[in-house]
Amino acid sequence: MPKKRENRGRRKGDKGHVGYIFCDNCGARVPEDKAICTTRMYSPVEPALAQELEKKGAIITRYPITKCYCVNCAVHFGIVKIRAENERKSTRPRF
Repeated sequence: MPKKRENRGRRKGDKGHVGYIFCDNCGARVPEDKAICTTRMYSPVEPALAQELEKKGAIITRYPITKCYCVNCAVHFGIVKIRAENERKSTRPRF
């Protein structure tokens, strides 16, 4: 049976076993190398209030928040796009 993707949809490579994490949206158990993780900056202060405070010279700290999603949730939220079949896999030889 032919493989759809060379890496079988994972970034594991030659590591052997990898651990699992839970999707932050639906709670599905996903391998660490298959999960799609995004990091966004989070500020506990509202943007309008933060803008006023920064004009007065205050320093508003922002924290990086990393969220990991399963493939289904990442497609649903638009983090990963569904590509056409000819864009998924290149048939030309790589040199």
